[in-house]
Amino acid sequence: METDFLLPRIEAFLQSLAAEKGYSAHTLRAYRNDLVELTAFAAGHPEWARQEVHRLAGVRVAQVDALLIRGFLGYLHGRNRKSSIARKLAAIRSFFRHLRKLHLVEENPAEGVRTPKHVKPLPVYLSVDEMFGMLDNVAAEGISGLRDKAILETLYSGGVRVSELAGLDMEHLDLRNGLIRVLGKGRKERVVPIGAKAREAIAAYREALAAQMGAGTPAGGAVFLNKNLGRLTTRSIARVVDRFARACGLAVPVSPHAFRHSFATHLLDAGADLRAVQELLGHRSLSTTQRYTHVSIDRLMEAYDKAHPRR
Repeated sequence: METDFLLPRIEAFLQSLAAEKGYSAHTLRAYRNDLVELTAFAAGHPEWARQEVHRLAGVRVAQVDALLIRGFLGYLHGRNRKSSIARKLAAIRSFFRHLRKLHLVEENPAEGVRTPKHVKPLPVYLSVDEMFGMLDNVAAEGISGLRDKAILETLYSGGVRVSELAGLDMEHLDLRNGLIRVLGKGRKERVVPIGAKAREAIAAYREALAAQMGAGTPAGGAVFLNKNLGRLTTRSIARVVDRFARACGLAVPVSPHAFRHSFATHLLDAGADLRAVQELLGHRSLSTTQRYTHVSIDRLMEAYDKAHPRR
């Protein structure tokens, strides 16, 4: 046990996350960075985590105990936000839980280390008027204009993540019934309804694309394409959202995720069931969905004032 080295164990852990839990490349990269940073701290040279990882090959699993982990969190304090520190600690806990499951360590040294308290920021969202103003002002002219209109309408109508929208293929569309099939976190599929506006916008975009390209129009593959007929990236979609938000003069920073926040907030504010919204968003935990109830306070207070006998 004492001869086990950290770096190979970290790589084996990441492989298990990819194979067994279907974690995305982005999540795996974050886990690797966090655990390599811990390894560099254990070596006494935190700066090696960036460009000199090869110098950490001799660091052993047995070198990491609760005291070292607390020292690592102290080192991170002031260099990272509390939310980032909490995420790193969660990665360390998960890693050592994996090692304990394999009987490679006797106990999890991170289990008794307290997570730094931090206040979760409220999600950025648009009011219904702001959202409608933005969507109604998109000039659906030309192929790119029609595409951008369809992107914005679908983001708001389905509340999908930007990665789910970018990964949407033609075979995932059921415009007749107003349904799309998306691949969410952990490679979990779910079916999401979309409204008439989004369906019409997607149909108009694909019809215009077919009319322009003729026989060269790809029948399958990605729904949203760039000028070279390749799949539109998440970064490109974010640029589309940002461009129209700026054109509308919105006061809050608007990202594709703000559309998702707005979708959830507007449904809950209109009285939608919390668990139904959880299913639509693809959240594993109900507490994640509950973050969106913040704007419903006015409606709750109104109901309280009307119904409570001793208000």
